[in-house]
Amino acid sequence: MLFPTIDFALFFALVFPVTWALNRVNSVKKLFLVAASYLFYASWNWHFCLLLLVSSTLAFAAGLLIDLSGGRLKRLVLWGAIAADLAVLGYFKYINFLSAEVANVSGLIGTPIDLGTYEMALPVAISFITFHAISYVVDVYDGRVKATRSYDDLLLYIAFFPHLVAGPIVRAELFLPQLAGPSDSRSIRLGDSMRLILGGLFKKVVLASHLATLFVDPLYVTPASQTSFDLWIGLYAYALVIYCDFSAYTDIAIGIANLLGYRFPQNFDQPYRALSVAEFWRRWHMTLSNWLRQYVYIPLGGNRHGSLMTARNLLITMLLGGLWHGAGLQFIVWGGLHGIALVATRLLAPIAEPFARRFPTGFKVAAWVLTFHFVCVAWVFFRAGTLDDALAYLTTLVSMTGGASTLTPFVALVLAAAALTHLVPAHLYVALGAAYERLGWTGKILVPAAVIYGVVLVAPLGVPPFIYFQF
Repeated sequence: MLFPTIDFALFFALVFPVTWALNRVNSVKKLFLVAASYLFYASWNWHFCLLLLVSSTLAFAAGLLIDLSGGRLKRLVLWGAIAADLAVLGYFKYINFLSAEVANVSGLIGTPIDLGTYEMALPVAISFITFHAISYVVDVYDGRVKATRSYDDLLLYIAFFPHLVAGPIVRAELFLPQLAGPSDSRSIRLGDSMRLILGGLFKKVVLASHLATLFVDPLYVTPASQTSFDLWIGLYAYALVIYCDFSAYTDIAIGIANLLGYRFPQNFDQPYRALSVAEFWRRWHMTLSNWLRQYVYIPLGGNRHGSLMTARNLLITMLLGGLWHGAGLQFIVWGGLHGIALVATRLLAPIAEPFARRFPTGFKVAAWVLTFHFVCVAWVFFRAGTLDDALAYLTTLVSMTGGASTLTPFVALVLAAAALTHLVPAHLYVALGAAYERLGWTGKILVPAAVIYGVVLVAPLGVPPFIYFQF
C-alpha cells in the first residue's frame, strides 16, 4: 500500500475520522491505530506481521527487564535483545550475501565452502523496525526513557504506519510521551501538513518517477554502452531522484502523523546545499545520522580518544551505515567513501581554515562544488546493482564516449524542476503553509484537489515503489 495510491487514500479516509472520533478514549484510539498499522503492513505480506509483533514484544519485555534489574543481568538483557534483533535482520537481509562472500573468499584460497542460498522474501521495512526496537531498548538501559508498562504503546511506537516503512526514525523519548493522553487538535499544523503531503506527492510521483523511469534507470542497465554526456547528466539526475523520492516519503509521513495528532522529527534540510560531507550528513536523512551517532559512533568512543581513534570510529560507523542500506559490496564502498571523506574533513580543517577566513565566498563555492560532486559520485555505488556496474559507470563517465544523447526536453524540464526544490529558500515553503492556513474551508478543499488532479495528469503510468522500501 503505497502513499500515492487510491488504496492508501481510501485507507486514510477511514483512519483519519475514526482516530479523532476515538480521541477522548485514548486507550481505544491507540488499539485502533495499532490494528490500522498492522493492516497497512499486511498489505505487502501478512505473514511478516508476526515478525513485527515478535520484534515489538521482545523490545517491550526487554525494556521491563532492564528497568527491573541491575548490574550484569541488566547488561545481559540489553545485549541479548540487541543480538536477537540483529540475528533476525542478518538472517533475512544478509545471509545470502555472507554465503556468497564466504564462497568467493574460500575459493580464492583453494578451500571452497558452499553454504548454499536461501529463497526468501525480504520483509518490508525490516531495517527500520530493527532500528526502532534497538533504540528503545538502549534508551531504557541508558535512562533516556523509562520503560513503558503499556504494551499497546510499544506496539504502536514500532508499528505506527506513517513511519513504519521508510522512516523517519522516531526516538521513543519523542513519541511515547505523545501517547500518554488524548491528542490536542490545536497541535495540528494543517498548513504545514498539507504542504508536506502535497509537496511529497509532487516530488515522488512527478519528479522522481519521471526522472528515474525515463532517464536514470536505463543508464544503469548497460552503463558501458552509454555516452559520457548522458552519464554525467545521470550523475546529477540520480542525486535528485533519490532526494525527491526519499524526502517525499518522509514529508508525507510527517504530514500524515501530524494530521493524526502526532509529531515526527524533520528528516531533510536541503542537503545538497552542504559545504562539507559532515554538513551533508547533518542535512540528509537526519534521523539516521542521529541514530548512527547515538548508537554506534558514541559507544565506539566518538571523538574522545584522539584523532586516530576518532578516524577509526567514523570509518566503522559509516561502513556499518553503508551495510545497513543493502547487502552488497557496492553499499560497503559507498559507506566507506563517506567515512573516508568525514575523516579527511576533520584532518584538513586546520589547513582550510585560513583560506576560509581570507576568501570566504570563493572558499564556500569551492567547498560546495567539491562536496556536491563527491556525494553524486558516491551515489553511483549506491544506485548500481553491483560493484562492477558502478565501476563500469564511472569508467565510461570519464572516457569521453560520444554518441547521441537520450536526454529529451521533457526530462530536462523535470530535472530543472527537481533542482528548484533545493534553490527555493526554506522560508518560502513555510510561507506556503501559512497561506494555506488563511484560506477558507472552500479553498482548503479546492487547493489539494487541484494539486492532486494536476499530479495525476502528469504522472507516469505506474509509479515505482519508494527507493527506501528495499531497506
